[in-house]
Amino acid sequence: MSERRIVLGLDYGTKTARALLVDPKSGDEIATAVAEYPHGVLESQLPDGTRLEADTALQNPRDYLTVLQQIVPEVLNAGGVQSEEVIGIGVDFTASSVLPTLKDGSPLCTLPEFSSNPYAWVKLWKDHAALPEAQDMTELAERRGETFLSYYGGRLFPEWMFPKTLRMLRMAPEVYTAADRLIEAGDWLVWQLCGEEKRSACQAGYKGLWSKSDGFPSEDYLGALHPEFATFAKEKLPSDIYPVGSRAGGLRESWARKIGLSPGIPIAVAMIDAHAAVLGSTVAETGKMVLALGTSTCHLVMHEKKILAGGIAGIVEDGIVPGLVAYESGQSAVGDIFAWFTKNQLPAHYHETAKQTGQDVFSYLQSLAAQIPSGQTGLLALDWWNGNRSTLMDASLSGLIMGLTLATRPEDIYRALIEATAFGTNAIIDNHTEQGIPVNELYACGGLSERNQLLLQIYADVTGRRLNVAASSQAAALGSAICGAVAAGPEMGGHATFSDATRAMARVKDKVYSPDPSAHAIFKRLYAEYLQLYETFGRGALDTMKRLREIRREAGS
Repeated sequence: MSERRIVLGLDYGTKTARALLVDPKSGDEIATAVAEYPHGVLESQLPDGTRLEADTALQNPRDYLTVLQQIVPEVLNAGGVQSEEVIGIGVDFTASSVLPTLKDGSPLCTLPEFSSNPYAWVKLWKDHAALPEAQDMTELAERRGETFLSYYGGRLFPEWMFPKTLRMLRMAPEVYTAADRLIEAGDWLVWQLCGEEKRSACQAGYKGLWSKSDGFPSEDYLGALHPEFATFAKEKLPSDIYPVGSRAGGLRESWARKIGLSPGIPIAVAMIDAHAAVLGSTVAETGKMVLALGTSTCHLVMHEKKILAGGIAGIVEDGIVPGLVAYESGQSAVGDIFAWFTKNQLPAHYHETAKQTGQDVFSYLQSLAAQIPSGQTGLLALDWWNGNRSTLMDASLSGLIMGLTLATRPEDIYRALIEATAFGTNAIIDNHTEQGIPVNELYACGGLSERNQLLLQIYADVTGRRLNVAASSQAAALGSAICGAVAAGPEMGGHATFSDATRAMARVKDKVYSPDPSAHAIFKRLYAEYLQLYETFGRGALDTMKRLREIRREAGS
């Protein structure tokens, strides 16, 4: 029998799932495999043609199992790994991606009587149809002085489990009644693999209004929203929630046969993908903020104390590492802003020149913007193209660019947009530090950290902090593998703690982005101007952005 030990990380994203094999002692990444979900994201209609309401994003839960049976055998074969060498499995998933099931875990959408009902399918994280419910829940919680609201910056979001379920009850009560369970897709996948319904503190805390001290919201509060909603948590959610790294159970024999692994392999409780990436970025201690840089940005930092800080989207004990409180903030659009600009605002000859020089348009723009010294675009922007998640928690806000002249070039605007996202991140950092949550150093992971060196340097210059970059291009999958190693424990060749596991398995790149003093001095002046715009447009002194939305709605009705 081989003495080699390997852990498997499963990373379920919005469009694809990834499997990663890692040596738990050296951190060497052995092999990876990726597959797209057969049905993708359903945003206009179900497979049978049933039309979907606006702001809907659904998935077929069967796709999660279909790709699993593809990527695991593929990655084992690519890495030359034998089934008996795999000692642990970790899973991360997008969240909040919620589905209704029967007691045995069967998704309602797989039953003939519910196959045409959109509310029986997986409500993906980006489904925002429950905005009215999130607003109703927030307003009621404010009036009643509900404690849980303080864990989420004073506002609930439509993508979370409770608003989605309340909307299900209002719009499709037959689905709500038939559902024995409402469950996060990550927790559901773990349930399928090991036969144990064990839910993670990560999903429950950040997306399910659960706290270690208070549990779920009270029946009294839920019943005030809808009489039948009063018993939702008691009847359709479990009372036991497990810390990250806990062993949910062992791989079932039926699934072991399907994916070519040995039965009984320990499976860790699930994590949210961005939160798993914290571990994959080497961070398992306090004071180090991880920026998961992609279409949006998630900011995560841990602290020993639980501080009910305002403007922070999630405060969860044991949310990333047991024994620490993890704080989550975010920017609703970052990479999406750059994509919007190149798709809708960039002249055709820029695309043509990029192609002629053998570059993609982002690399070409980056090279032009890098030639502009800090402060010389003459522009300042608010990075609210998709609203402001942190620290204002206001999805009705919108983007702004100031300082445009007839001499402004596309690369000036592109650089100003990067700087705006850096200022937004700095506002989030300041919000933490001003309320007693230290942020001493930055760590970046995600697609933008791999592709945009100019952005990384600007972030260091604006924040005045050293910025490290995760060595792995698949930090979330690596974080899941780390969870698998902790679930396996040292007796099986894994690790006893997350500190041990991250030290052994995760790395940062040799290049560290250090702030340039002269650039930082310039950016301090620009940031002061940014904060004036932030306050003026974000806190109600000028409601122009909201009035523009109202006018557009009224004009289109």
